[in-house]
Amino acid sequence: MDGKFTRKAQYVANGNETEPPTAQTYASVVSRDSVCDVTNAYLNVDCREKIWVQAGPEFGEDERLVMIIKKALYGLKSSGASWRNMISQTMLDAGYENTYADPDVWRRRAVKDDGMHYYELIL
Repeated sequence: MDGKFTRKAQYVANGNETEPPTAQTYASVVSRDSVCDVTNAYLNVDCREKIWVQAGPEFGEDERLVMIIKKALYGLKSSGASWRNMISQTMLDAGYENTYADPDVWRRRAVKDDGMHYYELIL
């Protein structure tokens, strides 16, 4: 090692201490054969419920301020469902449809220049 150390932190909600949401929190699970990884996936979608937190010492001079969580965080009960709904709507808007065998595999009909039909797949 070159003597330079980096630390990576992740802010995670303590979901076991929150009330269960009134909306559905189910999020499908992709089959092992069609797995992809989206970096910081939950941080790309808004939080479904309003969650108030008190800032901890890692916030420096803002410690003890009351804050509202705006983005879904790992650990919240509804984060998976929120992200799944957002990505589903994005795929539908782009003209894709999910397959019957695996609802997390998306396809869209396309036509080559020579007129041949095929499917574009996103896993």
